Amino acid sequence: MRYITLILKNPFRNKTRTALSVLGIAIGIATIVALGLITDGLDESIQTTLNSGGAEITVTGAIDSEANTKDINTSYLDTLANISGVNETAGLLRIQEINLKEMMNGERTSITAYGIDRDKLDLVGIEDVNGSLFEENSSEAIMGKSFAETRNKTIGDTITIQGHEFKIVGEFETGSLLSDNSLYVSKEKLQEITGKDHLTQILIKTNENVNDTKIADEIEDKYGEDLLTFTTEEQVQMMSQITSILDLVTYAISALAIIIGGIGIINTMIMAVYERTKEIGVLRAVGWKSRRILMMIIGETLVLTTLSAIVGIIGGIAISEIGIRLIGNANNAFSLAYHPETFITAFAVAIIVGVLGGIYPAYKASKLAPTEALRYE
Repeated sequence: MRYITLILKNPFRNKTRTALSVLGIAIGIATIVALGLITDGLDESIQTTLNSGGAEITVTGAIDSEANTKDINTSYLDTLANISGVNETAGLLRIQEINLKEMMNGERTSITAYGIDRDKLDLVGIEDVNGSLFEENSSEAIMGKSFAETRNKTIGDTITIQGHEFKIVGEFETGSLLSDNSLYVSKEKLQEITGKDHLTQILIKTNENVNDTKIADEIEDKYGEDLLTFTTEEQVQMMSQITSILDLVTYAISALAIIIGGIGIINTMIMAVYERTKEIGVLRAVGWKSRRILMMIIGETLVLTTLSAIVGIIGGIAISEIGIRLIGNANNAFSLAYHPETFITAFAVAIIVGVLGGIYPAYKASKLAPTEALRYE
């Protein structure tokens, strides 16, 4: 039997123990892959959402003494538009409606609708629309792609908002997990049917080569009692901090799983060495050197961990794909991010665990005295 064939076949002599060892490491690898796919996908979705619109500054109402967000007076649209460096502004009225009947049936329970002027849609990233745009002050709406898919709606269907029926005339896709799961209608019409004459947000598009942070600070200095500002850069930084925390959690969970799997590998290889003590003694007696024995045991360990990596990667993909469909992605809010780095990291971790887990058993096997090994029972 050739040396390489011996290394490939030896790990599978005790199939049950081998299967348990492979499973132990594969769980750790699957954890790395699944969490990596999900956190990277979430990070990409957040970045796409924050960068999908044409506005550089988002203005919301200030927080009052009871921790509620204040409504924004519509007069601020013109006030903010007159600030130096501001190109244009767009006002949004956001409402969220919960349908109790749908909730009882286990269906989608809420509809998010935004009222906006038709000529300001580019500030929320809506540029290409399949169908047509809504007319001002009309009972027409355009819907995001995710909204259409999760509610099985098509152009020409109707939908009820605040007891008022709207006809869907267009469909869009921005890549934003918020916008693509929402409806957009005429701001004037939405204010009319809801009886609300205020705004929820004001989007600001600035001129080129201006300091967005400086403009945002100026707004808060003048109108801080009523308004809060967030630049796109600030939102990206906030989201980056959140995803960094998720990454740390991923690393901690993965490390724990890998440690457990590594202990399993060490146990498996030590047992294999004990069971094959006589065999190793025969190999030493016929001329095998300690180094050759050591490399054989490490090679067998790498066979196990390589198989574990393959099983773990496949399992990680399956778990994450099933998981986001069952618990985390009912609205197609984000997709998994398949980066080569995720799989390279998972495979590298498996190999490192294999090498580290096999060193002690391999060293112990290589130091067996031939005469002692041959008479071992």
